[in-house]
Amino acid sequence: MTDAAGDPNPLSRLPTEQLHDRAMRLAARRLDAAFLWKVLRSLPAAEATTGNIDRANADTAQLSTLISDFLAAGEGDIGEVLRPLYIDYLTRHSDDEPGRR
Repeated sequence: MTDAAGDPNPLSRLPTEQLHDRAMRLAARRLDAAFLWKVLRSLPAAEATTGNIDRANADTAQLSTLISDFLAAGEGDIGEVLRPLYIDYLTRHSDDEPGRR
């Protein structure tokens, strides 16, 4: 099904930070540790994709750095790289979001 603009997924028009925040709230409400862990595991690759190889190596080596990055994973270039992850999660679980039924 497409929306009025012909986009098959209206979530793709939302800003990345909003996608991140909605996905994080939904995962927390669902107690979905698997999704949160998936985001954490994806951060070093997202850092590397944006050219931050040293940061990717540090993320892999230092959990505290990874957790800090996790808290900011909806911002900037990293958030943009992780957009598809948030859109996929919100699409698959949209029935669980309040006001989205």
